[in-house]
Amino acid sequence: MGDCVMDSWDVLQEASELARRGEAFALATVVWRQGPSSSQQGSRAIITAAGELRGWIGGACAEPVVIREARQVIAQGSARLLLLGTPGQFGAAVPDGMTVVPISCQSEGALEVYIEPVVPAPSLVVVGHSPMAHKLTELARSVGWRAELIPGEDFTASDASECSMVVVATQGHGDEEIVEQAVAARPAYLGLVGSRRRGAAVLGYLADRGVPRDQLDRVKVPAGLDLGPTSHQEIAVAILAELVQARATGSLRAAQAAGAPATRAAQVVDPVCGMTVEAGPSSHPLEHAGQTYYFCMPGCRRQFEADPGAYVRKESRC
Repeated sequence: MGDCVMDSWDVLQEASELARRGEAFALATVVWRQGPSSSQQGSRAIITAAGELRGWIGGACAEPVVIREARQVIAQGSARLLLLGTPGQFGAAVPDGMTVVPISCQSEGALEVYIEPVVPAPSLVVVGHSPMAHKLTELARSVGWRAELIPGEDFTASDASECSMVVVATQGHGDEEIVEQAVAARPAYLGLVGSRRRGAAVLGYLADRGVPRDQLDRVKVPAGLDLGPTSHQEIAVAILAELVQARATGSLRAAQAAGAPATRAAQVVDPVCGMTVEAGPSSHPLEHAGQTYYFCMPGCRRQFEADPGAYVRKESRC
């Protein structure tokens, strides 16, 4: 964490590059500070969805708090204003809507940090070269989406990701092979343009080939809202409308979460300062009396080691 030190302009350039690549992240900015503090007003940092921090936002106590809150901001898609300081430092002076996080490190002083999510434009991959495929790509770009049109013979799983929406519109030309490639990418949405009968045949063939049923169940056939008999332009509108609806209702995020491995560590409380930290190697683990404790920084761990009984008793009373 925090080993990539950049100034504020470097952070903004890095943010622009991440957005260009379609990666979600949060941008944290120090809007106020009270000394002593290692941060400065206007300091910025990027926090990725995986919890990697790039830039500078504060020291050993502030940094894990900002990372934890930023990951929640990314997941929820809403900004958050944090006030970091010692317990009882602010009292009734805290404005409504501000999140107060106590930190025990006196060297951190106090910080006010604004964390905003940066969610890239939706990514749509349309596979095929029919008039409908061209129209769908055109419509998606007209509403600000990143849309790519790829001929069926050129498509591979590497052309999509878990953040992509994929529509297979190859009109029976290699549908089975293309859907198999698309399923392997585990996109947020995968739709096949065709009749239900054709879709059942494609999915049945892939099931016989050993493609897991839970992955095949996520393939939408036919893709798009059911508008009855329509022209190819109207089919493109129906598919885009379904994708917009799925994004608005959050079903795409739910699909991504269902298909993603649970990699985030459990949250525990530092017994010395009361901060919430991740139960992982980066949180200075220490085993005592058959139980593992985690700490926000080495200083808290040293305090615990000097007198474990004081903190174990304190923890048991809470």
